[in-house]
Amino acid sequence: MIDVEICTPSRLSAVSAKEGGAKRIELCSNLEVGGLTPTDEDIVYCVQTLGLRTHVLVRPRAGNFLYSADEMAEIERTVMRCRQLGAAAVVVGFLTPDGKVDLGLTRRIVQLAAPMEVTFHRAFDEALQDPIEALQAVMDAGCHRLLTSGQAPTAPQGAAVIKRLVDHSSCLKILAGSGVTPDNVRQLIAATGVTEVHGSCKTTLPDGTLQTDAAQVHRLLSVLAPSV
Repeated sequence: MIDVEICTPSRLSAVSAKEGGAKRIELCSNLEVGGLTPTDEDIVYCVQTLGLRTHVLVRPRAGNFLYSADEMAEIERTVMRCRQLGAAAVVVGFLTPDGKVDLGLTRRIVQLAAPMEVTFHRAFDEALQDPIEALQAVMDAGCHRLLTSGQAPTAPQGAAVIKRLVDHSSCLKILAGSGVTPDNVRQLIAATGVTEVHGSCKTTLPDGTLQTDAAQVHRLLSVLAPSV
């Protein structure tokens, strides 16, 4: 059984994801800068109106994954709001000044978020440490899932590392993301052993914004049927 998560950078994109057959989304905004925290209104719409399993990206700004005390306070407030609004999970990532997974901050958010799940996002792919060592920190923090491209620009390029992560993961799911398409997803799953994949299925609008394309979502899910 393969679980598919569609990255949706807006309410309209979430609608497109559902039209394409998606049941689970990662909701964000401003995908052009890697994704930021969406609005409360969009979270409520996706959870209540669309009925989608909604994983919310909690990232207050673009740039690195080192946060000030004020930024962490904002992240904590957002996590609590996500729980109140009915999100199924939050998606976060924290690194230390020396480029390692920040175990302490991650564990703090995991505890605050409960009973929501917590996904550690692709900040992992920027960590300056051995991937298995970084994975152990994510597991020790209590995360439920790791979104990763295997510390490579795309998941197909990082397939060998993703397979190592799958083999060493004892208590969380490895979610392969970045560059996942209908044309490569089956090969990626076979090469890595992942049971979850993350795709944006995006198109670029004339104004440069990114939007989820329902036809691409449908094609991705169709390629994996009846596995999904």
